[in-house]
Amino acid sequence: MNSSTHVIQVTNVSPSTTSEQMRTLFGFLGTIEELKLFPPDDSPLPVTSRVCFVKFLEAESVGVSQHLTNTVFVDRALIVVPFAEAKQPARVACS
Repeated sequence: MNSSTHVIQVTNVSPSTTSEQMRTLFGFLGTIEELKLFPPDDSPLPVTSRVCFVKFLEAESVGVSQHLTNTVFVDRALIVVPFAEAKQPARVACS
């Protein structure tokens, strides 16, 4: 994989899936630095689908995790794609 991103975006996540289940699934593929599931587990709003972002310690885990695309997890086929990390621009002092 040419990209050096450490983040994946997982879509089509079942509304009954928890962040702990996602952490367990992707934890087999590499060390997870950060995981965010939207809407969060404690969201009071009804949801039909969720989105998960996983940041791995190693960029190689991104390529490996893409092999889980179309894997049925809970009751949905997951879609896993690399996600470009946003770089904050350097601040420029105004004179």
